[in-house]
Amino acid sequence: MALMGDKARLLETGRLVHAPDDGRASEMPLDAMDAAEAADTSDAVIESEYRRAAETGDTASMSALGALLLRRGDLDSAEPYLRSATAAGDRAAANNLGVLLHQRGYADEAADWWRIAAVAGSAAAAHALGRHYRERGDEPAAEYWLRQSAESGHCLGAYALADLLEHRGDGDAERWFRAAAERGHREAAYRLARALDVRGTPTERGLLDERGVLDERGVLGESAAATDTGRFAAGPERSRAAEAEQWYRQAAARGHRRAALHLGTLLEERGDTQEAGRWYLCAAKGGEARAACALGFLLRDAGDDESAAEWWRRAAQDGDGNAANALGALHADRGETQTAERWYRAALEAGDVNGAYNIGLLCAEQGRAGLGEPWYRKAAYAGHREAANALAVLLLQRGDSAGAEPWFSKAAEAGSVDAAFNLGILYAGRGEDRTAHQWYERAAAAGHTEAALQVAIVHLREGDLAAAERHLRCAADGGSAEAAFRLADLLDRRAGETGGRDDNESTRWYERAAHQGHRRAQVRVGMFAAARGDVVEAAQWYRAAAEAGSRNGAFNLGLLLAREGSLPEAALWWTRAAEAGHGRAALRLALLAARRGALAEGHRWCARAVESGPPEVAQRAARLLEALQEELTA
Repeated sequence: MALMGDKARLLETGRLVHAPDDGRASEMPLDAMDAAEAADTSDAVIESEYRRAAETGDTASMSALGALLLRRGDLDSAEPYLRSATAAGDRAAANNLGVLLHQRGYADEAADWWRIAAVAGSAAAAHALGRHYRERGDEPAAEYWLRQSAESGHCLGAYALADLLEHRGDGDAERWFRAAAERGHREAAYRLARALDVRGTPTERGLLDERGVLDERGVLGESAAATDTGRFAAGPERSRAAEAEQWYRQAAARGHRRAALHLGTLLEERGDTQEAGRWYLCAAKGGEARAACALGFLLRDAGDDESAAEWWRRAAQDGDGNAANALGALHADRGETQTAERWYRAALEAGDVNGAYNIGLLCAEQGRAGLGEPWYRKAAYAGHREAANALAVLLLQRGDSAGAEPWFSKAAEAGSVDAAFNLGILYAGRGEDRTAHQWYERAAAAGHTEAALQVAIVHLREGDLAAAERHLRCAADGGSAEAAFRLADLLDRRAGETGGRDDNESTRWYERAAHQGHRRAQVRVGMFAAARGDVVEAAQWYRAAAEAGSRNGAFNLGLLLAREGSLPEAALWWTRAAEAGHGRAALRLALLAARRGALAEGHRWCARAVESGPPEVAQRAARLLEALQEELTA
């Protein structure tokens, strides 16, 4: 125990200054009697004056001298003065005598003197006695004395009482934290802010989304990340959040590192990155590794990778696994795979299983998926859901669907959207469509784009167009070109039933899909352009689709070229379309060959047209084939 005061405190200079018994000078402030001295009087002069007065039997001087010697650590010299003053009825001396005995290891005797001082009205002694009983496990007695201290206005008593009540889950703790915080107790200010903070703990960055080029999601599906805006709620929660910020600021301004970290997090979420960076810097300089890590992310976002790496390195060396992972990602981006792996291993050694997962991803990036499997397993067994999903993907790629299923299930139950989607694929492959649909719906509800598309396809097949449209919109908004095309087609068909196509919305979705590289959408947009006479734009879209492998795009491009008089080039595109199974293109080529007398070639393309269809084309091709056959045998 340190020294505690009733009426006055000793500042770091050692000079006596009158002050209330609030404990703001230090965690356990010094007791002393009332005294007045000039600001420039030295400690030696003060001590000398106290000794002269004490030798004459002055109780206040004996108490003050004992407190001074106790603060200095001279227990042997302090004890007789404190005992003499205590015997003369000085409660501050009784309190400090208890402190001295506690330091000597005589806790029970110390408690006796604290009890005497506390009964005499010493709030500091009541605080010390309450802590004594709490250390002994006697919580009722501890609460009694701490409450006596707190209700007397003692800062440390209020904090200790709040700590005890919070440990018990008593909602009254907040009131006493506030009482201590209002009297300048920085830890109380921090604890009060944490109780008021409706946002919860600071956002943990750099887990799955801070791995640079290594952020791959496996061969099946893609993640749909939902981000927390960090905005405060309205009403009472907003006012509590504002008050929390106030107390964070108070504690941070008094040098509380974790308060500075939380204040920085709050400000960063609000978009005030400049002030957030200042508080992160304060906390980081004080040795708070998480603040150093957060500062590194701010610097990286600002484009200063070198400074970011320096702060991450400091944090990682202090055992912050998140910072070590960030360093690993930074080096992986630069192609420094050995250094990246070393930092990922450091993250794992710091207890961050993301390190193992990231090593697995690093192996996959290097084409060593087999070497990554043990790392995925290590992370998966530790509860890492994305590692469990990645492990299941590896097993499925090897054909071990039975081994993959439990890992997909474990990851999905833990909240992995990709795993839920992959389970849908797994069950669909087995023909268990109902179970597959359930997993697709679960993934779609969590925002998975491809899962929403699969659910929409089922609804389209079942004729539930309203549900299909809802899911198609979700998937299209999520970036699915196929969903955008199907949505446009659905809107087209529905408009056709009611008397005309919705040129505005359906065209917009077709165009979005076309710009995303959807071949059928590109052909459709090309057709719209051709219909309004814009041959150049139509040719651009047809060509884009044809070059991507669309046989309809190739055929339509051939038609445009033929109309423009470029028959040889048109024949080239029709040939590409016909070889891909386009019956009309094959029939066109057959007619061209017949016109120039290439009967054998025409015969061959007619046969291809009959084979490819559709029926009306096959019938025309069959008639032409008969005619060519007669010519060949004539």
